[in-house]
Amino acid sequence: MNRKTLVLPAVAGLLTPVLAACGGSDDGGKSGDAITVGTTDRFVATSDAPAPLDPAFAYDVGSWNVLRQTQQTLMTQPKGEGQPVPEAAESCGFTDSGNERYACKLRDDLKFANGDQITAADVKYSIERVLRINADTGVAALLNTIDTVETQGERDVVFHLKTADATFPFKLSTPVADIVDPKFYPKDSLRKGFDVDGSGPYTFQATVSGDSMVSATFTKNPSYKGSVPLNNQKVVLRSYKDADEMGAAIDKGDIDVMTRNMSPTQIQKLDSGSDKNAEIVDMPGMEIRYLAFNTDAPTVKDKAVRQAMAQLIDRGELVSKVYGSQAEPLYSLVPATLTGHSNSFFNKYGNPSAAKAKELLARAGITTPVKLTMHYTSDHYGSATKQEFQILQQQLNGSGLFDVSIQGHPWATFRPAELKGQYDVFGMGWFPDFPDADNFLAPFLDKDNVLKSPYTNSTIQRALIPESRREADRLDAAKSLTEIQDTVADEVPVLPLWQGKQYVAARDDITGISYALNSTSTLQLWELGRGVSG
Repeated sequence: MNRKTLVLPAVAGLLTPVLAACGGSDDGGKSGDAITVGTTDRFVATSDAPAPLDPAFAYDVGSWNVLRQTQQTLMTQPKGEGQPVPEAAESCGFTDSGNERYACKLRDDLKFANGDQITAADVKYSIERVLRINADTGVAALLNTIDTVETQGERDVVFHLKTADATFPFKLSTPVADIVDPKFYPKDSLRKGFDVDGSGPYTFQATVSGDSMVSATFTKNPSYKGSVPLNNQKVVLRSYKDADEMGAAIDKGDIDVMTRNMSPTQIQKLDSGSDKNAEIVDMPGMEIRYLAFNTDAPTVKDKAVRQAMAQLIDRGELVSKVYGSQAEPLYSLVPATLTGHSNSFFNKYGNPSAAKAKELLARAGITTPVKLTMHYTSDHYGSATKQEFQILQQQLNGSGLFDVSIQGHPWATFRPAELKGQYDVFGMGWFPDFPDADNFLAPFLDKDNVLKSPYTNSTIQRALIPESRREADRLDAAKSLTEIQDTVADEVPVLPLWQGKQYVAARDDITGISYALNSTSTLQLWELGRGVSG
């Protein structure tokens, strides 16, 4: 076993107009057999979530990783991080000094994989469709600063924004801004099931069993014009029920690559060198875990209860017992690696203290022990989630101030129930849409938040978020971002727990695994190739 650590540059600086690099028509992909990639992501179509692969609905890392291979956005996040670069666009940039008018020119002769021409009208249709449908997943909120979309001829599109938004180029690099073919994606309704059509690096074919997609075949799109060169002709993505089943598959040679989610035990085993035929790469990640609260629920409506939980939870013990060196305690929604991060929860609560928690509850007149249930998803974030919640339960109950029970649910039922407000306290993860502090704050705190949380703070929504978005230099946004984080630490609508690394493991004849995932957990299948084993 060989082990590598990939270090990526920090993300900071100015957002400036950008021009396209050379396109993706290359001689890569002479790699022989299809590369098979394993994942524990589940792809299920249900009555509550009938369109898991429609960009107007999809808002989880697994679905987005399918869409990123098969559909194009105007901009994309580049290999090695940094500011977004043109993808379907030839060029994009703000055309005013106030970051309120953003113009893009499409690449010449851009086509969908079926041969249909792509025009500026298709871009306008795609964006307006997302906003019109406004799915309950909350994904449309990423585009909520758009006022109007204007087309100028066949290739030029202009976005007029309601307010300054220096993060807008990043938003145009996410799958919610995918360019779709009106022939397949209805204007006012979702495209149900597992069909995907687009102009991305690959075409797509799903293998479906019942209501689940069990595998997906990505075949190099000969019509693709974009910014990424492909190192393979075909990749098969195979879904496994858990990390153990996925691990057995790579041991038998049934798959070539393992991505998310490997278990902590698997990572430790691979890291120890016991598998001579596999390589594991660890790289910086921005995945976070947190507890969320239905702030209207009687059990946690009083913020003193939420503050007491923040005062009691020992992140260091949680991480060391469950994840070891694979994660770090997190004291803000914003990861420590991002510009604008502040240790707001540590600054307010310091080290865990039952005495301080007791005082918080007593001052608010809360009768103890506080009885509540914490809910978690049993199959979406990896096998260690149950152990994580058992330790949280022990920490809270051990204080004598809480009587906590825990319940696990499959993601297919967990997410709809959470959106309907059926859980008072629940565990969630967040894989950022783009690497900016705004994307760790606004999705949870702005209007139409992704949790459908009743929590609202007018100062955050009307002043601080807009102020931070005016600053193209993200260092200048730090004051507003810090104030938001300090408010969250005081009112505790969410409670951050930890920030994780990310890992990819591969058989020894697979190349390109160091860039198979970027820091936002984007799967970049085009980076994979097949070399020589040994």
